[in-house]
Amino acid sequence: MAIAFLSAERSKDQVGACLVSQDGVILGIGYNGFPRGCSDDKLPWAQKSRTGNPLKTKYPCNLVDGFFFLLVYFCYVCHAEVNAILNTNHASAAGQRLYVTMFPCNECAKIIIQLIIIFKAGLIYKFGRSFGALPVYIVGIFILLFFLAVRNIAYVASHKLLSLAGVKFRKHQPMMNEIHLKFEEH
Repeated sequence: MAIAFLSAERSKDQVGACLVSQDGVILGIGYNGFPRGCSDDKLPWAQKSRTGNPLKTKYPCNLVDGFFFLLVYFCYVCHAEVNAILNTNHASAAGQRLYVTMFPCNECAKIIIQLIIIFKAGLIYKFGRSFGALPVYIVGIFILLFFLAVRNIAYVASHKLLSLAGVKFRKHQPMMNEIHLKFEEH
């Protein structure tokens, strides 16, 4: 989980992920960011557009004629959990752990669930709460989740999808509160 938090430091919105083997070997690291080759200077990172144009934001939500209109994916940002999976050999993702600093959106949840189906993995059920730092146990992929934003419709949909796929939650208990990194010797 610490590597997921460390990788989140590379992201402007501080979301990171780390795919780890059952032996504790790091297989892939990802963070929220634009696709390779797409400069941060050329695409918007703002949460709201001054003009109301959703393409001028990193978020796809827009209020249209008084109705809440939601595209269920971010327009430009590649999410940390997908980046961590894509940054490794897909065949090695089955049975591994994916640590994520934020509960996955519905689009990422679908990808995670599809990977489980592709690898024909069963499910291990664990009971848990729906708030706080949460792990999701799946034989195909183990996801360690940090936040559940149930107020956001994409995360409500994600929670529903993962639940329908047989995923149960329990609170993650970190072994330490912080890690100190020194880059210079005294």
